[in-house]
Amino acid sequence: MRSAYSVDTVRNAERELMARLPEGALMQRAAAGLAAACADVLGRVYGSRVVLLVGSGDNGGDALYAGARLARRGAGVTAVLLAPERTHAAGLAALRRAGGRVVRAGRGAGDGRAAAGDQGGVAGRASGGGRPGGEGRAGGGGGDVDVEGLVERADLVVDGIVGIGGKDGLRPEAVPLAAAAGRSRGAVVAVDLPSGVDPGTGEVRGVAVRADLTVTFGTHKPGLLIDPAREYAGSVRLVDIGLELPAEPELEALQHADVARLLPVPRAESDKYRRGVVGIAAGSARYPGAAVLAVSGALRGGAGAVRYVGPAGDAVIARFPETLVSDRGPKHAGRVQAWVVGPGAGDDAATVGEVLAADVPVLVDADGLRLADAEAVRSRRAPTLLTPHAGEAAALLGVERREVEEGRLAAVRELAARYGATVLLKGSTTLVADSGGGAVRVNATGTSWLATAGSGDVLSGLAGSLLAAGLSAVDAGSVGAYVHGLAGRLAADGAPVGAHDVAAAIPEAWRNVLA
Repeated sequence: MRSAYSVDTVRNAERELMARLPEGALMQRAAAGLAAACADVLGRVYGSRVVLLVGSGDNGGDALYAGARLARRGAGVTAVLLAPERTHAAGLAALRRAGGRVVRAGRGAGDGRAAAGDQGGVAGRASGGGRPGGEGRAGGGGGDVDVEGLVERADLVVDGIVGIGGKDGLRPEAVPLAAAAGRSRGAVVAVDLPSGVDPGTGEVRGVAVRADLTVTFGTHKPGLLIDPAREYAGSVRLVDIGLELPAEPELEALQHADVARLLPVPRAESDKYRRGVVGIAAGSARYPGAAVLAVSGALRGGAGAVRYVGPAGDAVIARFPETLVSDRGPKHAGRVQAWVVGPGAGDDAATVGEVLAADVPVLVDADGLRLADAEAVRSRRAPTLLTPHAGEAAALLGVERREVEEGRLAAVRELAARYGATVLLKGSTTLVADSGGGAVRVNATGTSWLATAGSGDVLSGLAGSLLAAGLSAVDAGSVGAYVHGLAGRLAADGAPVGAHDVAAAIPEAWRNVLA
């Protein structure tokens, strides 16, 4: 499982570790890992052209020390200083000793601040701050150097502008360098996280660097796992620097081994009822397909049987004859261990209310989110799992969709707290939050091809089936999203797919996880 911790937690862990280590040792650990990652990206270090974008804090120090290591291996390394008077002095001296050269970001470097609130990368990893005497412009005339051209022609650009203290986008003097990095012919490697993204929330409030690889230290930061910032991070490589962190992170991302342990597997004495029965109350005369797709996900989700209640019974039976169909409403459908309600329900508020009154876990999706009485949700004693996309979440919160998309972590936590339920916020990175707090689960197994009609109906059936099989709401949502996303990848394989293709690929995804 990948874990992510808040900025404050990381800084506290760093301070505790630094107190036990020789001065500067922690920064050297970070720089060694960064240099190794850069060397892997370059392939051939000797003769390569490396440009370091260096801000005012320890994040810039990491870049300088890593640049010194690359220079000693024969790379031509140039450091572009955004704040010459506040550059990490010891790192700058190390780069110079290794043969690197130094230029200013432009004629008159402004106030030297790269981004609001920046206090560097790994806080105080080494002493030696202060004014680096004779930072020197290359050849004595830094203002005449085509800095953006250097960046564009580089084989590798190292983004050390802003550390974990930056969150409000780049300062104006850094924006041209970020743009030049985007035009660079070489790869862009970010130090700890891309400069300009919010490390704690994943928000991007202004211009930010887009990296091909982010080398992060000690632990993942939430912004590396949550969109929109995740999109800026590229691939992420974690370098262990020896931090001791709390048992419960702020964010956690399941991996294959975690999901394999949670997937329900029938035992020798299991029968269809012991494995769990999931009820699907979905579809309408206008949207019968939603019922079919929800059932298709449920049949492949681990429960032993699926009961369907609603007006699309003929369509469901025609496609899935193993489904137990009833037209007498949820109360008279027979015993179930969990309900799914809402996909394609139209305006059938009575059925939604009837399901919410049941004393079993309930998953509410699509139209059900609009029709459900908020107080009825909050007053439920059995687990409730709400599965909105960004638009539905915005309607539930009474805000603009853009606000949810730009602040996904805050939105999912607010929804969970407001409704007293577990919330699965669908999107490019799906988030699952519990009303009781604790770590938020993040899932990124999906593909953009999953943005297709009916895909969410399949997910609701799959996650509802996992609820019926005995998983908690958090686990059912997390595992469902993981398997659904993987099924989407396998079904698409780089080409457009329909929701029925995704459902059909669930068994392959399941086997992939267990293998």
